[in-house]
Amino acid sequence: MNWLRIALMALFCWLPALTLAAPPTLTSETAILIEAASGRVLYEKDADRLMYPASMTKIMTCLLALENARLQDTVTISPTAASTEYAYLEAGQRLTMEELLTEMMMESDNGASVAVAEHLSSSVGSFAQRMTERAAGLGAEKTRFANPNGLPDDHHVSTARDMMKIARFAWNLPTFRRIVGTTRHTVQFLGSNGTPWEAKNTNRLLDSYPGMCGIKTGWTDNAGGCLAGAAERNGITLISVVMNAPDSQARFTDTAALMDFGFTLVRLVKGPAKEQLQRTVWVHDGTTFEVTAHPRADLRYTLFDGESEQRCSYYFDMPRFIHAPVKRGDKLGDLILTYNGKEVGRIDMIADNSMGTGFSPIALLLGIYDSILGPLLG
Repeated sequence: MNWLRIALMALFCWLPALTLAAPPTLTSETAILIEAASGRVLYEKDADRLMYPASMTKIMTCLLALENARLQDTVTISPTAASTEYAYLEAGQRLTMEELLTEMMMESDNGASVAVAEHLSSSVGSFAQRMTERAAGLGAEKTRFANPNGLPDDHHVSTARDMMKIARFAWNLPTFRRIVGTTRHTVQFLGSNGTPWEAKNTNRLLDSYPGMCGIKTGWTDNAGGCLAGAAERNGITLISVVMNAPDSQARFTDTAALMDFGFTLVRLVKGPAKEQLQRTVWVHDGTTFEVTAHPRADLRYTLFDGESEQRCSYYFDMPRFIHAPVKRGDKLGDLILTYNGKEVGRIDMIADNSMGTGFSPIALLLGIYDSILGPLLG
């Protein structure tokens, strides 16, 4: 019966090849593909190698603007912004921040990004430093920004994994998703110093790839073709990043191949809704002693073909104490998704309410309790 045992073993070794799609062959030098809700990596190719991000940089520029400016703020285009390489706006033109960001992300206008930086910081250099610091806060620790647009600079570098982290966070913002998913838009100016004109999105896949809904292209001679893309089908959203494709078309071809691979590979299994996953964190120096947090999204497991939902689990990585002030939506920790005990994704745990600095007698007592027992609890 040895021959039967050998035949059965060969069959079981062969079966996964029938169900698992073959990874794509990419021309891009580095790449990564994730499922957006969990962050589970579906594919990567040299994803931690330092590269030039080109105009994918503007994802961070847009993110900082959405976090720190009002959409109806008036922005005046300076001579510096207007004279930037590949700028389409003219000095003296005025438009709202929303119009500026829309034109910047759709047309990849380098001058528009300088206008954003000048509006939000004392200088373009200080804004670039803020970009780097914000990226580090999102876990993109290898990223260094020297400007707000991605024009060539030896000190302006990132990785496919870092750019994915930035893009994934920005994707949580409804205004960001709306802007980067717009294919055509008539840019409107304030006053009489600008004639409305139609902006067209540089992401060609918005018109040609089923389910494509963002995010941002990039190209320089040094960076090659770059593209951070997002696509949605049947409730599954995938985010990909490709860097240093050999030409402008290859970045689109590689992205489409990644998305095809991902949608073939994965299925979603629903877990608890975010409302069912509340956690409480104690607060130092706050007006009260605790703040509650929920996951940013419902819990969903991304499974490959052949994987069982029975092996899925989760746990919380939350501090016992945080310090006030706290803003609603601040990240307070993580919900860790696991498969077979191994981490496969993370979902931000965000504060339900804001809290200013102040004094709470209960918080004081809890602080004393934590200082005594904290080292024992680990």
